[in-house]
Amino acid sequence: MKKLHKYLGFIMIFPFVAWTITGVYFFIKPGYKAAYESLPIKTYPLIEDMQYKGNETWLETRRIRSILGTHLLIKNDKGWQQRDPTTLNVVTAPTKIQIETLLKDAIAHNPLRYGNIISIDGLKIVTDTNIRISLNWSKMSLYQQGKDTDFINRMYKIHYLQWTGIDSIDKVLGIVGLALVLLLAFLGLIMAIGYKKIIG
Repeated sequence: MKKLHKYLGFIMIFPFVAWTITGVYFFIKPGYKAAYESLPIKTYPLIEDMQYKGNETWLETRRIRSILGTHLLIKNDKGWQQRDPTTLNVVTAPTKIQIETLLKDAIAHNPLRYGNIISIDGLKIVTDTNIRISLNWSKMSLYQQGKDTDFINRMYKIHYLQWTGIDSIDKVLGIVGLALVLLLAFLGLIMAIGYKKIIG
């Protein structure tokens, strides 16, 4: 039993070290604020008060004003979509110039993190500070992530034994890891009880 406990201890050294290091990191949380900073689209007060005749398929409507003008957001049973406030036609995607204008306005408050836009591919934007920004045109929302975000996400994967990137295998690793911890604790308890009996 002692040998089994010893071998299990050796096997679990790396996971225990990984859990300890990542656990301390998650407790202190250095760099979290910037890595997961919310990046809202900059909005302005609405100028005109327009009323829209409701459509029975519309579950929710929202109006906002950005540097591009007024946006009408409609939610139906298929999700959100953006429509032209005047014609009510669906606006499926913005132009590259519109994206650049919208993003420059959104990131102007923090040039140290976001820097300048260097590429726009569809609704994906990259800056010269290696920040990747995704634009959800239908919801008029932004999501940003950088190398710091990637690093923290990797720490989470290490902590939860998501080492291979394959969900099915990572789930097995997680279950096996927890099972080995329980077995290690159980064997330690049995040996401790046995040792006390010998002493007693």
